[in-house]
This record gives sequence, structure tokens and C-alpha cells, in this order.
Amino acid sequence: MSTLPNGLTDAEARKRLREEGPNDLARSGNRSRWRVVLGVLKEPLFLMLLGAGGIYIALGDWHEALLLVSLGSASVFITVVQEVRSERVLDALRDLTSPRVLVVRDGTQQRIAGKDVVRGDWIVLGEGDRVAADALVRSENSLEADESLLTGESVPVRKSAVETYPEPQPPGGDESPFLYAGSLIVRGQGMAEVTATGARSEIGRIGVALENIQSEAPHLARQTTRLVKVLALVGVGTSAIFVVLHGLIRGGWMTAFLGGIALSMALLPEEFPLVLAVFLVMGAWRITRAGVLTRRAAAIESLGAATVLCTDKTGTLTENRMTVTEIQTDAGGMIDVRSSDLSSLDGTVTRIIHVGRYACQPDPFDPMEKAFHEISRHEQGQEKPLSVDLVRDYPFGDEVLAMANVWKLENGRLLVASKGAPEAVMELSHLGSDARAAWRRKVDEMAARGLRVLAVAEALHEEEKPLPEAQSGFSFTFLGLVGLTDPLRANVRDAIAECKTAGIRVVMITGDYPLTAQAIAREAGIRAEKVLTGADLEDTSGLPLSDRVKDIDVFARIRPAQKLEIVQALQSNGDVVAMTGDGVNDAPALKAAQIGIAMGQRGSDVAREASAIVLLNDDFSSIVKTIRLGRRIYDNLHKAMGFILAAHVPIAGLAIIPLFSGLPLILLPAHIAFLEIVVDPICSIAFEAEPEEADLMVRPPRDSHRPLFSGSLMLWSGVQGGIVLIALCLVLFMGAWRGMAEETLRSLVFVTLMLGDVVLVLVNRSFDTSPFRALVRPNPVLWSVLAFDATLLTLILSFSPTRNLFRLGSVTLRDVGICIFVSLIALLIMEFMKRFWQASLKN
Repeated sequence: MSTLPNGLTDAEARKRLREEGPNDLARSGNRSRWRVVLGVLKEPLFLMLLGAGGIYIALGDWHEALLLVSLGSASVFITVVQEVRSERVLDALRDLTSPRVLVVRDGTQQRIAGKDVVRGDWIVLGEGDRVAADALVRSENSLEADESLLTGESVPVRKSAVETYPEPQPPGGDESPFLYAGSLIVRGQGMAEVTATGARSEIGRIGVALENIQSEAPHLARQTTRLVKVLALVGVGTSAIFVVLHGLIRGGWMTAFLGGIALSMALLPEEFPLVLAVFLVMGAWRITRAGVLTRRAAAIESLGAATVLCTDKTGTLTENRMTVTEIQTDAGGMIDVRSSDLSSLDGTVTRIIHVGRYACQPDPFDPMEKAFHEISRHEQGQEKPLSVDLVRDYPFGDEVLAMANVWKLENGRLLVASKGAPEAVMELSHLGSDARAAWRRKVDEMAARGLRVLAVAEALHEEEKPLPEAQSGFSFTFLGLVGLTDPLRANVRDAIAECKTAGIRVVMITGDYPLTAQAIAREAGIRAEKVLTGADLEDTSGLPLSDRVKDIDVFARIRPAQKLEIVQALQSNGDVVAMTGDGVNDAPALKAAQIGIAMGQRGSDVAREASAIVLLNDDFSSIVKTIRLGRRIYDNLHKAMGFILAAHVPIAGLAIIPLFSGLPLILLPAHIAFLEIVVDPICSIAFEAEPEEADLMVRPPRDSHRPLFSGSLMLWSGVQGGIVLIALCLVLFMGAWRGMAEETLRSLVFVTLMLGDVVLVLVNRSFDTSPFRALVRPNPVLWSVLAFDATLLTLILSFSPTRNLFRLGSVTLRDVGICIFVSLIALLIMEFMKRFWQASLKN
């Protein structure tokens, strides 16, 4: 793999992409526009509009029937537009979640989306990669793949390289040169030439389609659906009672049916699903702008409840930019590489550098291995190509925290180069107790300075002797220690401090040496008085792990498989865990955590598939930004839902009042449809762009078990709606007392109701900011919404055709002034009462 092929040219790749189509499969989740329309036609609100239109036709009122049909058509149009826009955003998110593939084009390596891979591409594969398309292995080094997605057999199969195209073989065979889309590289590295993409691949032919993103949050959707169903049942029952009472008391059964339909529409919050979809799609878009991809929208609701953030060190807290800074030898002591003339180093130091390089991949991607190649280049003046052949590798694993490469030397003997955790390499080298103690002291000194410490050892092996199955079968000679630095990211300290202020505990889980982990943790601002190691986790003689993790924020020498134990222990204490990971073995922990966070740049596809969100830049501060955005999104959704509930109370009240007051029906089905289809959803959307509360990252995490529609929210919404209803009654009865015509009275009530919606928006903009301070809070969308509402109301009242269409009368400026005055009084009363709900409304 040291010599790259030229691969396709960009022009040829683009041509094949046009001719053969993208490398993806048909998605079963997409809904066509006609299916969306059919779905809207089955909605209760639309059926009620049709029912009311039929009654008006029976009464001979074709104008009113036409208006209802127009409003129903508007409902269909708005829903279709929203669905199409949402699907476009989701398509963009799916493109981001598409596996990232390293390909060779024009002789250089470049990482592209899996959907852009074409037949003839050369793909570079390593452990943890998901194969993006069917391919033929052209070169490999201990390459093994898990093809259980196609065969059902979880045992990995060995792959071999070929130069010519052989006869096709089915998945699952050992020593096969064929790779299949969807399979997972579990060991080794290799290069392969793509032979089939998309529906032409093996996985495409059997019709397997993997969805990478969910378009709704199940928990929120269940709550919303449950509330809509309950209110629908209440609405139907109440409407039936209304129709019977109205018909018996006042006669006019057609009018009673119209009033019953109006009441049902008032009690059915049809806006909930639309508003929820807008918030989740826009929320995912906003989070993506922060450098984080939301693969599952359910993570949005969990972000605000996170109490523990588990993060690895390398590349997340640090820059993932390794540099060799110290070398420790037995005879020469410590060598500071930064201040030394590398060309004049003694033979032992030079040997450590050379063997360390031989213990790396020839073309490394790992920053630590790149550091060994870099210092080798400086030591030699230029990095010479390896003039020996790689015979076999022994990968880093759970059993031995070290890796080794076996090379065939020019003299025919085999060189075995090993590097890894100092204690593992000392064990492989069979050092005596005194020597181990001396080296451990040096390791501690280096680790205390924040260095990543690796040990290097070598062994010679006769070519005619068979290679052992494990590294422990070689007779290694311990050479020395290498110290590497990885600078802390510049914004990490501030981000961790912000987490602490927000009541989020930051836990560092790393495979590093304990003293190194402590040094980095202290620098980052993480509590580091106590450290729990992987060996401590295996010791079950003491307290249960759930008790031990309560006051420990640094876990060192942790194997990937042990991360799951830590996550489960934290969860057993009631914590909501966000967990970062990048490797194949991190997937169980990522899936078990409430918020799995995969690395987008260095992470494996398996880790990304198991996670809820993906860091596109692998930056810890992006996690904190995401938590902030998650809290803001949930806050604003909470406000929007409260607004919708409150807005339905006065509408329902106005539908019932005529039964007991003797007044004619004030709000007709057309008015309610207009409010619920046009006004209320548009007002709700303004909340999505609402800026965050000042104390957003000061308050503790939200209780994960607390429902969106809490008792306090519903009660507060009822109080707000009740105040608006009282204001409407004042206007209504005042106008009736003055002997106003029915149409004029209806106009005043309609104006006051729309002003009441504006009042409810202003009151619910913030949990604790006064309305006057809220007016200066930046939210261009809100002002656009209010301007739209004002323009719409003016157009309806200013022209006779629109007034007649809505059965409204003309009103004077004096009467509008009264409506505004009453609405301002309602606003002040609500602001006074809001202080009694502030604490319970915040999550």
C-alpha cells in the first residue's frame, strides 16, 4: 500500500456518476406528494371542514362553502410544502450520514460521501470501515471482513488480493478477493477496486435498504399524538353534547351542527404535528451548522437532559496532532527531541526511532504513527522508503495492549518491531522486577508531564521457523520509551467550565497511562484527584462499579469494551449519559448511552451508525454547543406548545358562549379554520427562531422523565387562554350592550382574538423576561410574523369582498383602539401572574 494507483480521474468519476447513478438504495421512508395529500385528506380537521361545507351547501350558502373548501385546500398546500421542505433537509442530512469513503482519484487520496463512489474507484480500507460498494481486493495486509449482514454468519472471513478478475463468488468464503457493500472491515488494511454500486451491488439485489436518519422523535411524537387523541375524544364528546343542547334549547339543528363542528375544530390542536416537525427538522439543521450532525432527532430532546458527558482524550480534548518530544533509554537517560540534533544521536536512540517506525503502518493514518514517521524523516534528513517486506502484523487488542509488525530483512532474517503500552511491552520483553520498577518510575515521570508514553521493543526471528500465533511467542528486547505530546484544544477549558456551570459532569475515559490522563485532565479543568483504571474495573472484590463511578471523573487504561460497563454504571445511578467514541469496539457503549456521539473525521462507520449524533470536526467544544442548542430547541418547543394550548382556550370558549348567552354564533368554522391553518402555525414558527434564555447554561439539566406537556404547562396555558377569553367576553358583551350588528360584533371579536394571539406570543417568548424587554430581544422571524398578521388582518377588514367572505362588518378606529386597550390589560395581567409559574415552567 506504499505505492498508490492513479485511480479514476475526477472527470471520469463524474461521468460514471451521471450514467450509473449514485451509490445508494431506494428509501422506503420517502413519501410522494400525492401520498402526503392523501394523508391530509384523512385528517380530522379537513374532514370537519368538508362536513361544515356540506351543511352550508344544504343551507344554500355557497360563498361560505367555497371559503371552507379554499381553507381546506390551503391546509393541503401548506402541509405538502412543509413535507417537501422537510424531506429536502432530511435528504441533505442523509447525504452527510452517508459513509465517508477514502478513494484514490488522480493519484491522490480524498474522502468522499459513499453515495459518490462509482464503478472503477479504488477505495482505501482500514479496520472499522464499512465497505461502501461491491469491490475486488487489489492489495491487502491481514484483511478480514464481517459479512454477517449478507450471510448471517458473524465469524470474519479472510480476504486475499488478486490482479485479474476471477469468477464471481458468493459472500462468506475465506480467502475470497471479493468485498461486498455493507460488510465491515474488522482487521487489517487493504485497497479494492469497485465493481458494482447501488442497486447493482449484492446488497442492492436482495433489496436491503438501510435508513441512516429518523425523521421524528419517538418520545415527543408519542406525547403529541396522545394529547391530540385525548383532546379529539374530548372535542367529539363535548361537540355532541353541544349539538344536542343547542338543538333542544334554541332549535335550529343546522346551526347546532355548525356550532358543534366549530367547537370540535377549536378543541382539536391540529397544529401540534406541524410545529413538532418544523422544530425537529430546523433543530437538526441548526445543530449541523454548529459542526454536529443529528442522525436521530430523538437526541434533540435528550441533549437538554444530559447529566454526564463521557469523552475520550485524543482528538476530542486534544488536537490529535502527535509529536515525539522525549525518548528514554536505559543508558543515555532522557533525550529532549525538541532541543537535540537528531543526526548526532547515539545508536540506542536511533534504534528506538527506527524500530518505532517499523512498528507502524507503512502509510499511517493514526496521528501517533505519523509522529514516528515524522521523527524518522528528521533523523535521516528525509524519510527513506522501507526496503523490506511486511510479512505479518499482530494488531493492538484487548489481550495485549501493543502491536507488532514482522518484516523480512535483506539478510533473510525476520525483524519483529513492537510498540504499545509500557507495561504490555515490558511483559512481552520478560523484564525482571528491578528493571520493571526502574522503567515504571521513568514512565511515571514522563506521564506526570502530560506525555503519552509508549514503549518500543524488537525481536529477531529465523525465517524457517513458523511464526507464533501471538506476540508473546517472540523473544523481545526492550529498547526504551517514547514520549509524545498532543496539545489541548484551545477552547476546551472554557467548554468544560461551561459544562460545570450547566450542571453537567465531564468524565474523561482514555486508554492512556493514569498519570498522563491526570495531567491532561487537570489542564482541561476536569476533576482528577482520583483515577480508576481498567484493572480496577476488573476487580470485583470492592464496591459495585455503580458506587465507584460516583466521584471519579478520570478513567485511564480503559479498553474499548470496558466503556460499556462505565456507561451502564453511570446510568444505573440515574444519569443521562452522552458518550463519545470512534472505534468499532466503541459501538456498544455509543448505542447504550442516551446520546451516542461519534467522531466524524477519525471515527469508524460502525461507530457512526451506533451513534445519535456525529461530530463533523471532532471538537469537544462542538458537543457543548450542541447541548446548548438542544436546550434551546426544547425550551422553544415547550413555549410553542404552551402557546398553541393557550390559543385554543378562547376559541373553544367563544364556540360555547352562544349556547348560554343567547347570542348568535360568533366564530364560524371558516374563522376557526383560518386561525388554526394560517395564524396559529405561523405564530408558532416564530418560537423556533427565539434566542436562548439568559440562564440556559446555568440551570441544571432537565429531568429526562418530565413530559413536554407537564401539568404546570397545561395549567399555565389554561390560565393564559382564560385571560384572553375574559378579554374577548368583555368586548363581546360590550358590543352586544351597544346594540352592534352581528357582523360588526364578529369583527371586533375577531380583531381581539388575533391581538390575543400576539399577546400570547409575547408572553411566551420568555419564561422570565418582561414583555417590554422581550420586545428588544432579537428575533427577525417574530417581527415578520407579526407584520404578516397585521397585514392579513388589515386586508381582511379593509375590503368589502373579504369582509363579506368572512361575514365580518366594518369597524371604526375607536373600536379597534378598545380591542388594543383590552389586549394590553390582558398582557399586563398575564405578566403579573407569570412570576408564579417561572420556576415550574423551566426544564
